[in-house]
Amino acid sequence: MDTDQIDLVRDSFIQIVLDTDAAARLFYSRLFELAPETRPLFRTDMVEQGRHLIEALGRIVTGLSRLDVMLPGLSKLAERHVDYGVEDHHYAVAGDALMRMVTVHGGPAIDSATMEAWKTAYALIAEVMIAASNDYRGLRAPD
Repeated sequence: MDTDQIDLVRDSFIQIVLDTDAAARLFYSRLFELAPETRPLFRTDMVEQGRHLIEALGRIVTGLSRLDVMLPGLSKLAERHVDYGVEDHHYAVAGDALMRMVTVHGGPAIDSATMEAWKTAYALIAEVMIAASNDYRGLRAPD
């Protein structure tokens, strides 16, 4: 990602933070609509879960300019997701839900360049997390 794309993601994320609960509700509503089998993976209060989602997104958005620093944290996040029961194909569904959330809650500056920046950022993060998930599954597999 270039610095212009990172700035687009950061600027639109600020709009999402202004209505954290509604943005998170929309994300999970879309996720459960597209992949109802994911609903049982969430055992906590969904308002609290939504706040965790936005906090994690905040760390990711902030870290886009320093991916080397963010990679270990993403690997740990991916491992936790494996333990929760997340499978590789869920990342595409979560990406769809994220793009819907950005479109609705990203503010008036959401344009094609901003959406492309979000898609680029998510593709990068999902690729890292899927690779880390598969590595983690390999480590846990019985010999």
